[in-house]
Amino acid sequence: MRPLSCAPPAPQSRASPGPGRRPRQPPCALPFPDALRAAAAAAAVSLSLLTGNAVGAVVEAAQPTEVCRDGVAAVVEEVRAEAVTNEQLVEEAWEVVNESFLPDAGSRPWSPEMWMQRKQDILQGTIKSRARAHDIIQKMLASLGDPYTRFLSPSEFSKMSKYDMTGIGLNLREIPDDNGSFKLMVLGLLLDGPAYSAGVRQGDELLSVNGIDVRGKSAFDASSMLQGPKETFVTIKVKHGDCGPVESMKVQRQLVARTPVFYHLEKRENDDSSVGYIRIKEFNAVAKKDLVSALKRLQNSGASYFVLDLRDNLGGLVQAGIETAKLFLNKGDTVIYTAGRDRQVQNTIVAESGPMIATPLMLLVNNRTASASEIVASALHDNCKAVLVGERTFGKGLIQSVFELHDGSGIVVTVGKYVTPDHKDINGNGIEPDYNRLPDFNEARDYLSRCRLKELS
Repeated sequence: MRPLSCAPPAPQSRASPGPGRRPRQPPCALPFPDALRAAAAAAAVSLSLLTGNAVGAVVEAAQPTEVCRDGVAAVVEEVRAEAVTNEQLVEEAWEVVNESFLPDAGSRPWSPEMWMQRKQDILQGTIKSRARAHDIIQKMLASLGDPYTRFLSPSEFSKMSKYDMTGIGLNLREIPDDNGSFKLMVLGLLLDGPAYSAGVRQGDELLSVNGIDVRGKSAFDASSMLQGPKETFVTIKVKHGDCGPVESMKVQRQLVARTPVFYHLEKRENDDSSVGYIRIKEFNAVAKKDLVSALKRLQNSGASYFVLDLRDNLGGLVQAGIETAKLFLNKGDTVIYTAGRDRQVQNTIVAESGPMIATPLMLLVNNRTASASEIVASALHDNCKAVLVGERTFGKGLIQSVFELHDGSGIVVTVGKYVTPDHKDINGNGIEPDYNRLPDFNEARDYLSRCRLKELS
């Protein structure tokens, strides 16, 4: 994997590294194992993969990183594909799994000792072609028995690295800074996209959006701020590289995520009260923003109760699901726990403020309610904020990180899992609903009242 360097490298030989050695890293680059841990932590709640084609990650682009453009261009020298032997590429993929893979994610037993034996068996002979190396990596990953841990060819990785949720053609990732906080770095660009055409380059730091300082904000929040109607403009301020100038630029939005939120107001039979029905088809960059708008409009229209429909919602951006759940929780309530081998993957995510609504909520689920949707369902259920109605959910609660290998290919690795506020493992189990049929709202309200009393006792 290519870590982001924080300073130009000293001149060095372009010769291939010796057998069994890692390519030499430039000054300030993270050591190889630490780079894996940093990437796993950065992507821990950003990637929701239910099928092989689903993409929700921000990953490093395959282009050289320009770190300074202050008159004398300083370009980080990347290790080229031809400078990495086939054996080193396979060992690199092996080491990613060795450092990060969640042992109980696969259907087959896994241990560091078993995995070491696997490497020794693979590297006994010479690997004569790059295609053969890729084939070995695929089989090596398949032996884990985890359908979500898989190999990405260079072309597949390139497509993933261009994933855009901002509307202006760039990817952002949170990178730790020297002050114990983090900054937002551009780690992928759509070539000839709006941001690239305006002068943004890989390695730039995003400082503000429409005059609002984004330092300390999450990549998800900043990306949502960049979103807007097609052909409208957004003003951004970026710092070019690690030591370059700060530039303000006006960028025309070209791409926009479609709203996944649909809602209407229904009058209850034999009652003067109204029900606000909201369906979320997926969790994308605009889901939270559009849900807030829907809730406000339904409240202003007189909604006394709410139905949130997550049936057939396979997930999407996990962070969007987390931000959605927070809208209904009390300050300090646990949204979800993340568990993994690495301490940086282990986390407790809590709500930072109070709920938008305090009225009874019914949440509809079925066997195609998965991943980010299950995070929302478990958070609202376990915190006594919603009654679950329908079928047992799908049961996809694993966390994947995406790692780039030195020849431009990549691997997606399961590095952690989600655990509900009530400490239940989502993966493979799903979430059991409270009711199979839609209850009366008074019945649902009484159920939630009993739930809260039980929680207090």
